[in-house]
Amino acid sequence: MVNVSIARRYARALLDVATEAGRADAVSEQLSSFSGALASNRELADVLFNPAFSREQRANVVEALLKAIGPVETVLANSMRLLVDRNRLGYLPDIARLYRDMADAHAGRVRGQVTSATPLPADTLQKLAGNLKELTQRNVVLEAKVDPSVLGGVAAQVGSVLYDGTLRTQLEALRRELKQR
Repeated sequence: MVNVSIARRYARALLDVATEAGRADAVSEQLSSFSGALASNRELADVLFNPAFSREQRANVVEALLKAIGPVETVLANSMRLLVDRNRLGYLPDIARLYRDMADAHAGRVRGQVTSATPLPADTLQKLAGNLKELTQRNVVLEAKVDPSVLGGVAAQVGSVLYDGTLRTQLEALRRELKQR
């Protein structure tokens, strides 16, 4: 099991340096891309996380990845090199997740998930994000999810709060009410 406190220290240090440079959001996007590339490519992750490969081999792979991603923020490139030098690449998924959460908190954002029976148009998502912003008093970044079992309506989870306006929930409430009579 990965020690989250170590990942938190690296994420905090990266956020501090990126914020000082005014590039916190750009670093967040690139760090997520880098972590996503590792998550989607098993062979690549094996080379970077497997101790059978030398530090030099892992460093060469990281350098090739940094070039493949395109222009990478200097702060992120240096952090990736540091993770290789200190043999901490295994913490990268947790560092990316914690960094995103810390950067969102620093910027006054909160992430949420909207679930509907069919894909929602972009303007509907924007209106929903605006309504949730009024409720939470924070900027809300929504991720849309489609679940046919919802039947109709929308459920939005922001942080630990669930705003459930789905037909399924309304029918369930009606069923309970009729059962009590």
